[in-house]
This record gives sequence, C-alpha cells and structure tokens, in this order.
Amino acid sequence: MMDTKNRYYLMRHGQSEANVEGKIVSHPDIGCASFGLTHEGKQQILASLNAYDGPNLQQVYCSDFLRTKETARLVTKALSLPEAINTPSLRERFFGNWDGQSDRYYEQVWQKDAQHPSQLSDHVESAEDVFKRVMEFIETLESHHQDQTILLVAHGDVLQILRTAWFNLAPHEHRKLPNIHTAEIVPLGNG
Repeated sequence: MMDTKNRYYLMRHGQSEANVEGKIVSHPDIGCASFGLTHEGKQQILASLNAYDGPNLQQVYCSDFLRTKETARLVTKALSLPEAINTPSLRERFFGNWDGQSDRYYEQVWQKDAQHPSQLSDHVESAEDVFKRVMEFIETLESHHQDQTILLVAHGDVLQILRTAWFNLAPHEHRKLPNIHTAEIVPLGNG
C-alpha cells in the first residue's frame, strides 16, 4: 500500500444516460458534452452522501466528462464545498473501436487486459496508460496539498485501475478488485 500525505476517497459518477442506454461513451468529444446523469443517478449520489461516514471532505476533483462534472457539482453543493476542479487526468478510459458500441464489449476489453497487459488492440487505451496518467495526477495533488481529504470523482475503470497500486496488483489486474458501483464512495486504499 502506498503512503500519501493526503486521504483520498473515490466516487464513481451516478447512473448516466449512457449506463441506461447500455452504451460505451469514452470519447471526450462526446462525453464532455453529453450523456449526463439520469434522475436515478442524482438520487444515487444524494443517497451515497447521506450514507458516507468518512472524514470531512475538503476538496473535490473530477473528470471533465459531463456525468462526472454533474456528480461533483451535486456533491459540492450538498456539502457546501468549494467548486470541484475538472481535469482530463481523471477522464474515462478510451475504449477505441468500442466507443459508441454496446457496453457488453467491456467484458472483452477486460479479458484482453488480463491476457495482454499492454494491449493496444482495437485502439483501446491500455490499463498501464490509464494508470500512468492517474498516478501522475495523484503525484500532482501530493505536491499541492497536505493532510487534506480529497474526493476524486471519475469512472469505473479509471478508479479500479488507480486502486491497484494500493492493493499490490498490476494495473491490468484491476478486475480482481470489487466493482465500484455508480455513485459509490470508497477509500482509495483499505480505509
């Protein structure tokens, strides 16, 4: 498990229009502008905040995709926190040729992750590349904050891949970790 100067909590965005449609939306040109939260997604976020019993959150960073920005906005409003800071470092993993297709293709990508750690097939962003960009972002946060409790609002694969470093797994082994459900808040490490 890695040591950090800050405490990090992770939140997957609430249910989105893409989740309901069963569609992969990973291209920034689409995801940053459309496929926001559903009414159910907004309710999930409020329920998660009501159930949250961790330390007081002080800062929120989020992916620049619409579904995560809307999630972060609800969090900061509900908790009277400063406005969330959007960053491309936390954006959705790019699913290449599967973008815009059925979400049933996630399973194929995850199987290839496990078999071919640095897969570049179908133009899918490799788990290692996702890991590198999110870890660089954590290093940036570590250099700018100290003894803060920070919430990172992002996407399922991105958060799973980030967590591997705290569970002594390689990035391509991210599916060995329990799935983070929509609007769920979990500590980055074991808590």
